Amino acid sequence: MTSAVPANPAGFDRRFIAPMVIGGILNPINSSMLAVALIPIGATFGVPPSQTAWLITGLYLATAVGQPVAGRLVDLYGPRPLYLIGTAVVGLAGLLGALAPTLGVLILSRVLLGFGTSAAYPASMSLIRSEADRTGMSTPAGILSILSIANQVISVIGPTLGGALIGLGGWHLIFTINVPLSVICVILGVVWLPSRPRTRNASGRLDYPGIVLFSATLVSLMLFLMQPRVSRWYLVVFAVAVGLAFVQVQLRVVEPFIDLHVLGGNRPLISTYIRQVLAMVGSYSFLYAFPQWLEEGHGLDAAAAGLLMLPLSVTAVLIIVITGRRARVRGKLIAGSIFLVAAATAPRFVGAHTALALLALVGVLAGLSSGLTGLANQNALYHQADPARIGSSAGLLRTGGYLGALVAAAANARFFQHGATTTGLHELALFLLVVAGLLVLVTLLDRSLARIGRPQPN
Repeated sequence: MTSAVPANPAGFDRRFIAPMVIGGILNPINSSMLAVALIPIGATFGVPPSQTAWLITGLYLATAVGQPVAGRLVDLYGPRPLYLIGTAVVGLAGLLGALAPTLGVLILSRVLLGFGTSAAYPASMSLIRSEADRTGMSTPAGILSILSIANQVISVIGPTLGGALIGLGGWHLIFTINVPLSVICVILGVVWLPSRPRTRNASGRLDYPGIVLFSATLVSLMLFLMQPRVSRWYLVVFAVAVGLAFVQVQLRVVEPFIDLHVLGGNRPLISTYIRQVLAMVGSYSFLYAFPQWLEEGHGLDAAAAGLLMLPLSVTAVLIIVITGRRARVRGKLIAGSIFLVAAATAPRFVGAHTALALLALVGVLAGLSSGLTGLANQNALYHQADPARIGSSAGLLRTGGYLGALVAAAANARFFQHGATTTGLHELALFLLVVAGLLVLVTLLDRSLARIGRPQPN
């Protein structure tokens, strides 16, 4: 089949939205559904949590590396082929997971899911960029907000959906569901995505040494962050050494994987990456730590703790809906960073007998910060990135998010090493106050944000 001709050449072809959204939810849905499946998977294979944790680690590592690699391939070969290949791999990985005879094979399926789900987001950003250029739409804020909303909604329903699937047919179904989702994505992609990119500035060369060195640097750093101990110092040394080699290679090749000359001269984009890491440290710290404390420190059961986390996700979705069509980002980022300061301060004053309504308010503050900063950083990147490298730039933004998640996981492990106690929560809050303060500082110092969303003179 050939791609269809846009129904309305004068406007944004909204038929792109369906494949973009469905493809975009593949990663968050596979991340969130697994949370309720680790215990039954461990029981099936007779392994402890320390081994089933690799099901999470495998997807994180593969996605963190795969996002910028897939993004670079999108820049070189266009969004359509990468979208189709990536979503097809998701279906195969889901089938492999459903039939996995051992935990090792199941971990392999999660790694494949990580790589397969890495293509949709950079492909979507590339499609939005090219379609906006074609139609003369300078800031497709409404379309960009749809991607953020889709991810937030899936974060809300993922564990619930996973629990329902496990109740219907066991943990295998959380892998099997990827097969029909993959088929839907491939069909929609074949029918509605353009057969070739609308613009092409790259020569088609792929920097394999750069990809290998980048991947080795990132993987070694992430492995250290997963278990930050002095005895694992060699991982940091290796990451620094390989990272320096990566820089040398990128500065010498004609078509680098990451153009450091351009990136180094694009300080606003670098600031956006830094903000993304800081914001995600805050978001994931609440997602990981707060429900644990609600159960252990406040004495709630798992169902009640889950309900108290709903205000966080629902608030994030609502703030995106309310502000999504407004193109300016500076106000959102300032407000989001201030809300993170408030959200980090609030846990300092909670304890085992704090009223549930006040605990829900903590979630609301964290949700406001997550929704505003996530949407605004995505929109900022859209304007700051080189259009010819929008795919790889978007992939790096997602990688920054995963680095933030790993820092959050390491912080939670450090402050909750003796259990999810109130003392540990208070100490974590102090750490988050430092993170929030840095986010405020980076945001206020970036004066280029004021230009985004303003009408440009003719």
